[in-house]
This record gives sequence, structure tokens and C-alpha cells, in this order.
Amino acid sequence: MATALHLAIDPSRPRARALEAALREAVRAGRLGTGTQLPPSRVLADDLGIARATVVEVYSQLLAEGYLVSRRGAGTWVAELPPRAPRADAIEPLRPRLRFDFDPGLPDLTAFPRAAWARALRRGLRHAPAGSLGFDNPLGRADLRDTLASYLARARGVLADPTLTVVCAGTNHALALLGRVLHTRGVRRVAIEDPSLPLHRKVIANTGLEIVPVPVDELGARTDLLDELDVGAVVLAPAHQFPLGVQLGPERRTAAIAWARARGGIVIEDDYDAELRYDRAPIGALQALDPDHVVYVGTGSKTLAPGLRLGWMVVPPTLVEPIADLRRLEDMQTAATEQITFNELLSGGDFERHLRRMRLRYRKRRDRLLEVLADSAPTAHAAGISAGLRVFLELPPSSPSSSEIAKRALAKSISLYPLAGCYLDGRIPDDASDALVLGYAALPQHEFERGIAALGELLEEELGRGEASA
Repeated sequence: MATALHLAIDPSRPRARALEAALREAVRAGRLGTGTQLPPSRVLADDLGIARATVVEVYSQLLAEGYLVSRRGAGTWVAELPPRAPRADAIEPLRPRLRFDFDPGLPDLTAFPRAAWARALRRGLRHAPAGSLGFDNPLGRADLRDTLASYLARARGVLADPTLTVVCAGTNHALALLGRVLHTRGVRRVAIEDPSLPLHRKVIANTGLEIVPVPVDELGARTDLLDELDVGAVVLAPAHQFPLGVQLGPERRTAAIAWARARGGIVIEDDYDAELRYDRAPIGALQALDPDHVVYVGTGSKTLAPGLRLGWMVVPPTLVEPIADLRRLEDMQTAATEQITFNELLSGGDFERHLRRMRLRYRKRRDRLLEVLADSAPTAHAAGISAGLRVFLELPPSSPSSSEIAKRALAKSISLYPLAGCYLDGRIPDDASDALVLGYAALPQHEFERGIAALGELLEEELGRGEASA
């Protein structure tokens, strides 16, 4: 039976050429699959309000090109075409989409404040002059930089000057910019916490800088070792180290600043989730101890959504112009509409209201996850739980490795994150415990209970497997 067709026909082109292009594109795109029967020429002509001779001409052309096949008196069909090369947009995502994803770096995307964002966008565009949508300062819009500086000073204790504040596309973008700028200034080696987020290491290494690992213990990164490492910069997450979840101790904070002053080094402070605190007051930003040697980096990826590509830096005065020059050559600026909207969201108080709601939601999720872990994995130890979007679950010595557990979890459509991948050489040191880095925010609200129940069953089975073999 012939199918009804919905074709996007370009009215500006001659009818035969427009119909030919529309049919060809529908076959190429797969909307008309192999074996699909097309309407008779008279029927399609009537549907489109064109001459039957035009349809006959188009069918004949596509028959000649091999897109269609026909048998006299029987009809016209879509031919079987050779398989096409994969499209660029068919590239696999960074991780497979599984039913239950315990990604430690994703917020609950279903909780994005759509209504508040839409109101802020309408309000911002209504008041913004037309020139706001042209090219602006590569460091960011002046009004957003003012608002950000005020917010960071109030919420994080940052010594934030709007003229030193940079709007960028998230932490990775900030690290890429800083890496290239530091390289042009003669820096060749950068110290990074080990373990840390693998992607951050790749971003910095891609700028031509050599990565030098800094060990992390219960007091945070061993900044007391920086003098021995021959580096020009160090990347730290003082408030909530990833993935261990520890705070940088007072003596280690002092040591980092002393090293930067003595060596003229730069400390890059990754303050990625400091707003999400549950059991204790947030520790103040390291940047406040020495704004001339510390770059403060923040992001909206954990509090709003990573897809917005919104982040910010507060930089020493010596880095402002180099960063601005690089932005002019690279991407000119962060999208104007996102800047306008975020400024409205931040200045109107909607952002902080959203943060309060999310702190409550995430704290309840964390507490519920800890209950499940206590029942299903009593021999494991949950750490780093006072902030952020994740639990650092230390496994008992008798259990299978976190990598083995994560591999078997995939068969149950559960995505887990083993600790080993966070180390520079992919190997957990002998004096460190193996662990899973369990995010509790990425699951949609309606799947949360089912997700943690499935996780509990998996861990009970896996840790039981280890006890049986011990």
C-alpha cells in the first residue's frame, strides 16, 4: 500500500527541482526506508496541487539515479541503497546511556529551574539594548561581571573585582585558557592532585604543559611538596577534593600560598561545588589569601546544568590582558543570551533560591543513599559526604576491585565510577583503599529510589562475592 508523504518542498525553486530534492533528501535521511511504496503519480500530484507530468518527471529522474525502483502496473518503491558513512552527530557520547547512572559530576537535570530561567531570559532581553547581542568584552558582559563579583564575595569570600572577573564556558574552558596563557609565560610543568578528574589532566596536557602529580591524603593535597616538584602552577580543589572529598588543611593552604609567593607561581583554585554544603559551614576561598597568585575558578555545571556552558574566573591582574587576547582569537565571548539570562537569575535572587532548594533535595538523597549503603554494604565506608553530589565509598579489602564491580554493573545497566581511573597512572597506590565514586544527583527524581535499590542489590552481591572468596 502506498504511503502518505510529508515533504518539505522549497517554494522558491522550480516545482520539479523542489520535489526532486525533497524526495531525495527523505530517502537519504531514512524517513522513506527501503521498500517504502510511493503514491501513484496522479495521487501525489493531486496532494501537492501540481501537474502529474511534473511528478512523472521527478520519479523518472530518481529512478535513473537509483533512489527508486518501479515495475509497470505495480508501483514505485524506495530502492535499497548502500549503507552511509556514520554522521558526525552519530558519534558515541562520552559515556553510554544506561538506566541508572551514578555520575559523580552531574546534577539532577530534571531539576533545572526552567520557569525561572525562561523568566530571566525574557526579562533580560526586554531590557537589553540591541547592541548587547553583538560582540562584547571578551572577558564577559560588564553587568554580569559586577553581579558575579558581588555574589562571589558574599557567598565564597572571594576578593572579587569586576575588572578581574572573567566569564567563560566552564571549568574545562578555564583550564584550557589558563594552560595556554601560562605556557606563553614560560611555564612548562603544572602540578595536579593525584587522584583527580582525568578530563582536567587531559585538558591541561593538551595545552602543552607537563602534568606532575601531587599526592593527596586525609589533609588534602601535599602542598608541602611543591618546592620539590619544579612546577610553575598547581591545580587544587581546596574546599572539596575530587574524588576523595577531603578539605585542604590550614597548614596545607598556607604552604600553597607560601610556595606561590616564593616562586612566583600560580595556584588555580577549582571551586566546583562549594555552594552545595550540608553538614558544615563552607570553607572560604583560598583566593582570598593572595589574589595576586591565585586564580579562582567556578562553574554553573553542578548548580544549574553543564549544557549551559557557564563558568567564571577571578584572576590576578597580570593575567587579564593575556586571557582577553586569547579569547579574541579563540571564541570572542561566552554566548550573550546565556550571560544576560544568568545575570538576571543571579541579581534577582532566583539562583540562590534554586540553590536552597537543591541543597535540601541533595541532602535528602545523600541521607537515603547512606541508609541503603548501611544495609547492603555494611563493610564499606562512606566518606566525603558533607558536600557536593557524591559519596566516596571505600571498599573492604576482601571485595572485588572497583573496576571489576563497575564492569559487571554495566550488564545490569548501571553506570559506576571506579577510583583507579582517577589516578594519573591508572593504578591505586598500595597504601590507599579502593573505592567507588558514587554520584547521587544524576538520577532523575522519579528513578532515584529504583536506582539506589538496584545499586544496593549489586553491592550486596559483589561484597558477598568477596567475603565468600576470602
